[in-house]
Amino acid sequence: MGEEEKVKKEALEIIGQFQNLPRMVVFDLDHTLWPFYCECCDEDEMPSLYPHAEGILLALKEKGIDVAIASRSPTPDIAKTFLAKLGIRSMFVAEEIFSSWTHKTEHFQRIHRRTGVPFSSMLFFDDEDRNIEAVSKMGVTSIYVGNGVNLRALRQGMSEFLQKSESSSGARCK
Repeated sequence: MGEEEKVKKEALEIIGQFQNLPRMVVFDLDHTLWPFYCECCDEDEMPSLYPHAEGILLALKEKGIDVAIASRSPTPDIAKTFLAKLGIRSMFVAEEIFSSWTHKTEHFQRIHRRTGVPFSSMLFFDDEDRNIEAVSKMGVTSIYVGNGVNLRALRQGMSEFLQKSESSSGARCK
């Protein structure tokens, strides 16, 4: 079994431990799915993902959880080319990749309009605190990743999503 398959298997086990799952998981690109900034690369280069990224994406798709991208990249063409070269572009139901001075709130509004998924049903991974803070205020469960998305971050995200959804449903029942 290859490393990608091992990660996928472990990711499926993590996801399987939670009853209430997000409808959508949204990822930043630079330093979240891959270990570089697109704008520092040439389109002709061959990109690589963080070691756990593809296995996690595959597990989410297998569980029927939609995945999307929210990236403030000033080079969306390079980002999209890299997604295609990695063979993962078709996995995403929404790709909001554009330069912005906002903290990704516009990206999430577009994802919501395109998919209809409520912010409270989304889980988000990013490497910038300011994006985590701003998107959290919209009601999205947001997880900071220091060195790219990995199985530990996935477990933390699923756990925080469950806690948040249980506390909000408990508030409605009172």
